[in-house]
Amino acid sequence: MEASMPKRKEIGKSLRIKVISMGNAEVGKSCIIKRYCEKRFVSKYLATIGIDYGVTKVQVRDREIKVNIFDMAGHPFFYEMRKLRRREVKWLAQDHTTNFVHLFFYVKVRNEFYKDTQGVILVYDVGQKDSFDALDAWLAEMKQDLGPHGNMENIVFVVCANKIDGTKHRCVDESEGRLWAESKGFLYFETSAQTGEGINEMFQTFYASIVELCENGGKRPITNSSVSFTKEQADTICRIRSSKDSWNMLGVKPGASRDEVNKAYRKLAVLLHPDKCVAPGSEDAFKAVVNARMALLKNVK
Repeated sequence: MEASMPKRKEIGKSLRIKVISMGNAEVGKSCIIKRYCEKRFVSKYLATIGIDYGVTKVQVRDREIKVNIFDMAGHPFFYEMRKLRRREVKWLAQDHTTNFVHLFFYVKVRNEFYKDTQGVILVYDVGQKDSFDALDAWLAEMKQDLGPHGNMENIVFVVCANKIDGTKHRCVDESEGRLWAESKGFLYFETSAQTGEGINEMFQTFYASIVELCENGGKRPITNSSVSFTKEQADTICRIRSSKDSWNMLGVKPGASRDEVNKAYRKLAVLLHPDKCVAPGSEDAFKAVVNARMALLKNVK
């Protein structure tokens, strides 16, 4: 039996679900939860120690939902200790150091932490590129801890691009974050725990999707965005974003001939043309490809 496959529930009956939050330290995971549950914002940063736990009740259509929320620490200390093997942690705990004793018990329960989860809130700070890049590592950690019998397809994921109210330079724009989320079939919301922007809408959609998952025997609801573009299109847009020069952007070697440049351009143009591709960031990627071709042809005989 798959690890997180919930049983079918009768319509109208109360439902108990388990939700966890994941993401790097200081991205606002706890603040998002407090903003929704307590309608307040805590400006002073207080690091979550290990795992914070809370319970709340919400109404989704005609059902009362009892939500068990597990807020996972994102501080590097806890992130690194999750990577230690069990015997290494036990050896450190025998040193009678308080921190390592806590570490031992934290890692001891970690393998149970992800089990029977119906929803995951993935959070990153739009002003910290590292927090966005780390989302893949958080997913990998969860997949590892669920084990061979776990199925992440039976879990609803929502990605929160948080701190959109921030005054510091935004490092991850909406199209990049949305592309990453939607290419995996995840929900995506721009949020601000400080102002409350996007918080209620995110949770309402998130909980409604979990209810639908439970009512459909554990099958994650399919969103329109998850089938509107291909993996090849998503991967190509990501590659273009990270390209260092025009050669790399078109996928040709420096010194390529005019014919090679045009051939590479035509392939990308067909793949990314705004009339045929609706992936987030496709329009900017298409424009970048057009400009790259023009720049190269000026210097290619």
